[in-house]
Amino acid sequence: MADTRNPLADQASTGPRQDLESRIHKSIATLDLESKVRLLTGATNFTLYPDPAIELAEVVLSDGPTGVRGERFTGGRIACLLPNATLLSQHWDTAVAEEVGALLAEEAGAQHVHVVLGPTVNLHRTPLAGRLFESFSEDPLLTGALASAYIKGLQDNGIGATLKHFVANESETDRKTVNSVVDERTLHEVYLLPFEMAVADANPWAIMAAYNDINGVPATANTALIEGVLKDEWGYDGLVMSDWYATDSTAESANAGLDLSMPGPAGPWGDALVAAVRAGEVAETTVDEHVRRVLRLAGRVGALDSEREWPSTAPAPDSPSRREALRNLAAGGMTVLVNRQSILPLATEGTVALIGRHATETVVQGAGSSQVRPPHAIGIADGITEALGADRVSVVDGVEISTDPLAAAQHFLRDPETGEFGMRVTTRDDRGEVIESRYVDWSEVSLRESPWLESAATIELTAEVVMEQATRMQVGVRGRGDWTFTAPGHFEQVHLDRVDDAGEVLRLPFRTVVLDLEPGATITAVAAAAPGRPVLGLAARVATKPPAVAISAATRAARNADVAVVVVGLTPEQETEEVDKITLALPGEQDALVAAVAAVARRTVVVVNAATPVLMPWLDRVDAVLWAGLPGQEAGAAVAAVLTGEVEPAGRLVTTFPARDGDGPTWSPVPVHGELPYSEGSAVGYRGWQTEPLFWFGHGLGYTEWSYGEANLTVDDAIRAVTVPVTNSGSRAGREVVQAYWRPEGEPVRLIGWAGVDVEPGQTASVDVPVDRRVLRRWHRGGWQPLPLTGEVLIARGLGDIRVTLPVSGQR
Repeated sequence: MADTRNPLADQASTGPRQDLESRIHKSIATLDLESKVRLLTGATNFTLYPDPAIELAEVVLSDGPTGVRGERFTGGRIACLLPNATLLSQHWDTAVAEEVGALLAEEAGAQHVHVVLGPTVNLHRTPLAGRLFESFSEDPLLTGALASAYIKGLQDNGIGATLKHFVANESETDRKTVNSVVDERTLHEVYLLPFEMAVADANPWAIMAAYNDINGVPATANTALIEGVLKDEWGYDGLVMSDWYATDSTAESANAGLDLSMPGPAGPWGDALVAAVRAGEVAETTVDEHVRRVLRLAGRVGALDSEREWPSTAPAPDSPSRREALRNLAAGGMTVLVNRQSILPLATEGTVALIGRHATETVVQGAGSSQVRPPHAIGIADGITEALGADRVSVVDGVEISTDPLAAAQHFLRDPETGEFGMRVTTRDDRGEVIESRYVDWSEVSLRESPWLESAATIELTAEVVMEQATRMQVGVRGRGDWTFTAPGHFEQVHLDRVDDAGEVLRLPFRTVVLDLEPGATITAVAAAAPGRPVLGLAARVATKPPAVAISAATRAARNADVAVVVVGLTPEQETEEVDKITLALPGEQDALVAAVAAVARRTVVVVNAATPVLMPWLDRVDAVLWAGLPGQEAGAAVAAVLTGEVEPAGRLVTTFPARDGDGPTWSPVPVHGELPYSEGSAVGYRGWQTEPLFWFGHGLGYTEWSYGEANLTVDDAIRAVTVPVTNSGSRAGREVVQAYWRPEGEPVRLIGWAGVDVEPGQTASVDVPVDRRVLRRWHRGGWQPLPLTGEVLIARGLGDIRVTLPVSGQR
């Protein structure tokens, strides 16, 4: 665990830092007001302005946090797709988080990206929140420690990290207008704590202010939080930027401490901020301070004085070293929830019926600004078939899992002219004459990011649907506009408007049809020019069968196999930016599919392909449940490595799983009259559970058994550490995560420390768990006080499996 010192207080005033500060001071003195203000708004969607007069190069930003997408939102560069943040955090290992940061730094360097927009440290306040897959945990201590390590991995390699979203940004519903109502104690002890830890322990070079209001004040104009807490109380010397389009004021946000308004080139600052300075509404010294922080960021990432030299080589996203690293990151964080009679790992002999649409259409990432174009996405069916052999595995499709077909996977479409995966895009003028025809290596194009499309009267998308044999396919168009769509035996014209106010990128309107197509079939979609610069694309996927037909085929296969592996989960419709869920139930008829298979199979294993909790009404009828998360580009290889026992799934849950909709201390993410009260106070997540959940925070079985010996507690004026011997009493080597919780009298239980250890069968290891003092205090009347040393410390394998209870007694 990291210590509680603030490294900013220890920084020397000499050396490179002094040189940078002197350089910045001289640069600011040479700039006029207009030049200064120009630097405070983005130049484009993901770049900051250069200024040759002060030798300031362009600074490039990229979305994260599980891949470096680059400057383009649609159809960008091929990049590594890591497992989602929740799956990575299930390692409970700061070394893993630092490894992830270092890997992303290499990826950023390969793309000439200076700053990654991550990590996300908002908490899993409610399991319905759509963006949980980007965040680490429901616990602030675990979140803060992992985020600090992630930041170090990035910044030790010269790439800036951006801690987001500051603060109380735990809901996607009405996220740009919602007012998060949080009392001061809860705000400081819970929601600010991960930010405080990251600033003190890792000093992120940038922090992103959120969309929402906090107690009636916009996050981008919140003087008390930005200037008061972040910059003054914590001594933060980095840059504070807005979330994209979040700034809705000029003088108010500039005076509150916001340093950079994103994106650009337009925004609420610019000429308006120049005018505000000249009118006396904003002091020029305030602008100078914002410029100082922009230039400090530029200096830290190598964009001041000269353009940065980037590494000439980096492992390719599909290189063997990258693939192995990503597979192991995914597999090691997967969590065994149930394993009756040790059915996992699977036997080395016997047949397997692999069932479910998630097996062939595996979901590898959530939707929204974190999306990355990976070099490939290994489906679970491919991974298991390769690992076990085609003679042992029969793959059977499942029930429909989604409403939105999403963009066609690259391997489903081929340019009719070049034969390469992708499509042909042709622009025509008002007379129907061809302006340009291009091969595009993706199934979508963005008018915003493709200037060559702007002059077109119509845009035609054409592709051959890739099939080895006649197949029933779901094909169609995506994006706002007037469309003409043709396919063999089909012609239609359709008008598509925006889905809602979610924008033109994150949720596209669509129209699809189901057709029986032969190999070589070509689909063509023509869109008339439309205002708003929309995203346009093609949809293509194998069509699903009616539920009764699909379930019947699945049960037949299950009866004839030694083991049935059913893969179920959520989709990017549920795990997405800008949309919260309304239920934890699996979409479609997946519960019915699992129940039907379990009723006839000899053994049933369920693999859940989702990042956030789901209901499991069939839990008592299956033999094992593996929580696979959103595993990234090596998904199928990682699941196969776990099911065969090549890699132990040693993950521990980082959020509590409700047994029913509505359970838990917090449920609805939907504001009422514009307000979202955090009425549970500090009793968020496991801290506030009054009933037995489906699975407790910290739960995870791994592939071996553990016994705990006599524990010791080190206490003086605070709880310092816990020491306990643990014995691997099973037959396989394994990793144990020893978790320490404190239940003070009259206060919610809280995680105070943890430690992981790898132990061989029959061996014993003494585990020391250091305790972080930042969770041993309370916020009272505007300041910190130590909590009385009362109650008990719980040493556990998750809160549902407490192994040792120790009374707390000490002196304050």
